[in-house]
Amino acid sequence: MLIIATNYGSWAEELQAPWDACKKAGFEVTLATPQGKKPLPFKISIDPDFVDPVQNVKTNPPEVCARCKELVDGDEWAHPKKFTEVDMKDFDAIVLTGGPGANLDMANCWELHKLIMDAYKSDKIVAALCYAVSTLVFCRDPENDYKSIIYGKRITAHPRAWDFYGPGMAMVYDVYGATEDNKGTDVITPGFPVAG
Repeated sequence: MLIIATNYGSWAEELQAPWDACKKAGFEVTLATPQGKKPLPFKISIDPDFVDPVQNVKTNPPEVCARCKELVDGDEWAHPKKFTEVDMKDFDAIVLTGGPGANLDMANCWELHKLIMDAYKSDKIVAALCYAVSTLVFCRDPENDYKSIIYGKRITAHPRAWDFYGPGMAMVYDVYGATEDNKGTDVITPGFPVAG
């Protein structure tokens, strides 16, 4: 199982849940990121007191926050491969994990699109969570008039109503576990990118 994550801010549970579920099911998992650096979650996604301003609910269970911190602080996520270091022929499925950072370094990434297209053309499982679906939108099939590989398909994704989009919704990409050589990004966007 190839698990993909952004280097610009994952939503903690959207990486932790598939990681732990796949391992618990007995799959061998390999983590890959654009830069080959440990994926770091948004600080707000590991805060059990965070109240989503759109849904007006606490979205981060304390036990999930604790597990995510354990994964970031430990060794399990410490040595991901770069997208260029993996070949889809070595995997049965590819899982793209979410977080607003996915729109910045995954959505239009040629190397990731190649992995997805290799999986898609080989009838392997291709799964994406939340904002990582943007990667599938921009992954285009040259054998189908360069239409998106999800063209004409029904998908379940992050609903528009949950987008951090509106007055005062500027998004700062502060991540948990940042280091000098793995600090995420200092970009500020007017809400989550590719909202709508």
